Amino acid sequence: MPAKIPATVVTGFLGAGKTTLIRHLLENAKGKRIALVINEFGDLGVDGGILKGCGIENCRDEDVVELSNGCICCTVADDFIPTMEKLLDRDEPVDHIVIETSGLALPQPLIRAFNWPGISTRVTVDGVVTVVDGKAVAEGRFAHDIAAIDAQRAADDGLDHETPLSELFEDQIAAADMIVVNKTDLLDPAEAEALVARLKSEARGGVQVVRATMGALPVEVLLGQGAAAEADMEARHEVHHHHDHDDEDDDHHDAAHHHGHDEFEGFVVTRAEVTDPKAFAAQVSEVIRAHDILRLKGFVAVAGKPMRLTLQAVGPRVDTHFDRPFGADPRETRLVVIGEAGLDRAAIEAALAA
Repeated sequence: MPAKIPATVVTGFLGAGKTTLIRHLLENAKGKRIALVINEFGDLGVDGGILKGCGIENCRDEDVVELSNGCICCTVADDFIPTMEKLLDRDEPVDHIVIETSGLALPQPLIRAFNWPGISTRVTVDGVVTVVDGKAVAEGRFAHDIAAIDAQRAADDGLDHETPLSELFEDQIAAADMIVVNKTDLLDPAEAEALVARLKSEARGGVQVVRATMGALPVEVLLGQGAAAEADMEARHEVHHHHDHDDEDDDHHDAAHHHGHDEFEGFVVTRAEVTDPKAFAAQVSEVIRAHDILRLKGFVAVAGKPMRLTLQAVGPRVDTHFDRPFGADPRETRLVVIGEAGLDRAAIEAALAA
């Protein structure tokens, strides 16, 4: 059975910064071949136009697929599924699929569609990423420009539903594996802290809330979440079952160049062999919780075992398996820790080596 191709669903209102986040991801894909599925909406698929003209080397034209109508969640069977099948049937398979929903689409019906016969064995939801406009949400609104969203709503004929924005926002938060609080550069640190804490309390347990400026998130934080969201619909309950559509034009300042990954940091921790891999996995999970680490991955040397133990953690969820003999590599435990800037490196090293 070939491995399923991972797909990341990006949701969030008009102007939250979905396109900026995706563009940054494509520009920093580190050789991954990413296909993009976007809602064509309003003025002739403006997002597709932006991204097709992106001139990014590994973003070829055939890797950008537009859906022919606004609401992805209303047209799953006759539009989304055939689009996915076409992507999956390519001779040269892509490494990852990113799906940008119209901001007025409910995420849940789309996630459920991954259980559809014909695609369920070939693709899986790697993670649902909800992008929020930090400044707007902190001020008690859901989006910077409500009028633009209303105009989008009015322009969409495919609209089967009128969901209040507050319910739509709750649905986007309920479905998320990761919430990206964008535009945090416009908030003071205390406001940003309070907003992150509030969103964490509204989200499901274990959901990561990260802050970003100009949607700049490292590819290893955004992709590779392994959530298999389609198998876990119960937890991602909908608030209501009616809704509407949106498309994304981030009117935020274009100063993307001087922001980058300085908001994130990564370092390597090495330690001697571990004797009990189960206990060590539990220890890693504790350290991740205590220090709010986003990703932790690497290889563990287990006493008496010739094989390396691969360890990968997304938030507090730790997966391990033995992959191959160490061979000529030194028998040591090497873990890469990635998180938002300001991690207490000494404390983390000490806790992992304990």
